[in-house]
Amino acid sequence: MTAQIEPTSRYHLRVERVKKIVMEDTKLSDTKALALAVRMVHELDTVPEPVR
Repeated sequence: MTAQIEPTSRYHLRVERVKKIVMEDTKLSDTKALALAVRMVHELDTVPEPVR
C-alpha cells in the first residue's frame, strides 16, 4: 500500500503549485513535471530580492 505524502513546507507547496501549472500546459509526465518544477523554484529562489 502506497500513501501519498502531503507537502508540508512552503517550499513543497511552491513546487507542487508550479508542477500543477506545468502539467496543465504541457504533456509531461508527473515525474518530469516535478523535476522541472524543482528546477524552476530553485532558479526563482536564487534571484536576488531587489530584482524580484
